[in-house]
Amino acid sequence: MSNGLIPATILTGFLGSGKTTLLKRVLTEAHGQKIAVIENEFGEENIDNEILVADTGEQIIQMNNGCVCCTIREDLRSTLSTLAEKKRKGELDFERVVIETTGLADPGPVAQTFFMDDEIAETYLLDSVLTLVDAKHAEGQLDTRLEARRQVGFADQIFISKTDLVEAAEVDALVHRLKHMNPRAPQSKVHFGEVPITNVFDLRGFNLNAKLEIDPEFLRDDDHSHDHDHDHHGHDHDHDEHCDHPHHHHHDDDVKSFVFRSDKPFAAAKLEDFLGSIVQVYGPKMLRYKGVLYMKGSDRKVVFQGVHQLMGSDLGPKWAPGEKKGSKMVFIGIDLPRDILLQGLQACVV
Repeated sequence: MSNGLIPATILTGFLGSGKTTLLKRVLTEAHGQKIAVIENEFGEENIDNEILVADTGEQIIQMNNGCVCCTIREDLRSTLSTLAEKKRKGELDFERVVIETTGLADPGPVAQTFFMDDEIAETYLLDSVLTLVDAKHAEGQLDTRLEARRQVGFADQIFISKTDLVEAAEVDALVHRLKHMNPRAPQSKVHFGEVPITNVFDLRGFNLNAKLEIDPEFLRDDDHSHDHDHDHHGHDHDHDEHCDHPHHHHHDDDVKSFVFRSDKPFAAAKLEDFLGSIVQVYGPKMLRYKGVLYMKGSDRKVVFQGVHQLMGSDLGPKWAPGEKKGSKMVFIGIDLPRDILLQGLQACVV
């Protein structure tokens, strides 16, 4: 990477979803990349036991294909800092970092480390959060564990493992459920960690770029029924005939997403105040949010995104001649007050 920053990937996922299998593959495959893996996993399925034959007291192991492995004994910040220092001194050679979090971790604080600390931010670039979902146990885990739902909401890319062990209809239902929780993360099915490296690295999920990919199927569903989140309030289901998927068996997960769109420009000061106050109040419940904005008085797109309370924005490219101007934002969070947010945003347009 030209800017000299070391890309970092956060790997998260349900217990037993195959993170270790995926990591082992990434670590041992001859892809010619030198990767440092930081293990934050103190469960039974430590890579430690299998790959690291290390009772040397040394926490950082250089592997024969050039990869580096280390377990966190302290906090993530100091581990990243130590690795960077060793790289500068030429004691370790690696091009990127993968951080594996425990099966129960909220990736939020891990992601925030890359934005909050100047030294880390000047050395590393957070590339993406990858979440592995175990198709066989997903329903139960999503129903009972907030951490599992958070991991889905946080993802830039979702890998669904063990789909061969469940019926196709069940996989479809899972895909649909995950899409409602997080319409911006592409989903792909993986078999025993066999993921092409290109689907794992350099996804640029945290880039402030002018693209905002939201699953088109999600938008289509959204257009037809604005009340599908409240189906259990006994609405009649006449809108279902427009949809490929009737929603009345839709899980009402607390991790939800919604999209705001407008073809009228935002008033910059108003929007800034509103977003600032929303983040103050709901920050801990806001997992990921991103938007490409049409601002009054600017001939360029404005791109913004955030994690919890941390929000950043940037000027994007100019609106192309003849391009239809408009704003599109997606919010993913836990029990966010959709109506308050949508009305508040609506009040910020000119």
